[in-house]
Amino acid sequence: MSTGATIESAVVVLAPVSILAGILTAGLIVLALPWLKSYALARPNARSSHYQPTPQGGGIAVVVATFVVAWGAVALWPSFAQNHGEQFLTLTAAAIFLALVGAIDDLRTLPAALRLALQFIAVGAVIAALPSELRILPVLPWWMERACLVLGGVWLVNLVNFMDGIDWITVAEVVPVTGAIVLLGLSGGIGPLPSLVAAALLGASLGFAPFNRPVAKLFLGDVGSLPIGLLLGWLLLQLAGNGHLAAALILPLYYLADATITLARRVAKGEPFWQAHRTHFYQRATDNGFTVPEIVARIFLVNLGLGALALVAVAANRIEVSLAALAASAALVAWLLATFARTKR
Repeated sequence: MSTGATIESAVVVLAPVSILAGILTAGLIVLALPWLKSYALARPNARSSHYQPTPQGGGIAVVVATFVVAWGAVALWPSFAQNHGEQFLTLTAAAIFLALVGAIDDLRTLPAALRLALQFIAVGAVIAALPSELRILPVLPWWMERACLVLGGVWLVNLVNFMDGIDWITVAEVVPVTGAIVLLGLSGGIGPLPSLVAAALLGASLGFAPFNRPVAKLFLGDVGSLPIGLLLGWLLLQLAGNGHLAAALILPLYYLADATITLARRVAKGEPFWQAHRTHFYQRATDNGFTVPEIVARIFLVNLGLGALALVAVAANRIEVSLAALAASAALVAWLLATFARTKR
């Protein structure tokens, strides 16, 4: 089969997958919203960015739609999951497990240590299901690399949760990242199954977006942010395992930088970093005079730029181009963080 025919076939599958996931997400939210309004209200406090009690838990629709549509596509086109069925099953089970943990935490706050331990179990299961020959940093011993992958996965799960603090911010992150991964799948930069999962998550996120539009009528909640973090981590891991480590670092770079720098600053100050706070760069931007639409628009545009740089790095497939793309990405993210850190004129 020619390359053109392969791309055309992939588009024929991935486009309906995204559309169906979006429609299913919206439908599930409409059905669940009355219940969420009654039993899952997020009430504002001193660390919140919202001022009215708002239902949370809409992320369950995103997660359910993503996996239902992805598994449906695999049932119709088994070649998408060829030799990866067990890995996908483990990913699904781990995401459901994290969604349950998040749901409990949304309704009744779990102790931080217990929440972290459960996250390690979920991420550890996903890493254990990876092919033994998959290597990201072959200079490290195999066991050390796997331990680093578990730590990195747990951090990504948490930082997506930490960063989901204002309306549309997770949509502004997930849509460009998954969109870039879908494009990479069409060009052969990543495997068929990650492309399929990315397409489903892209559509589901867009289906959630109208309900989370500022001022939001619905939040993701931990039930959504935790498994979405796991899904993004798995997708980026597949990209890195396909020989594109630079692109896997570039795509989530804004979230990585904001969350990691904020955590390091809180640890250095001796603050209880495991507690909720309002010191992320995007939160400081709201205090510095930026409106929520202005913040998420800047994040979305920067993420589009990061997606373009990741595509360039994969297309060139040369170390010097990858390093240049990483440097340009770091400069772009640094500009955004500096913009959020200063008072708007």
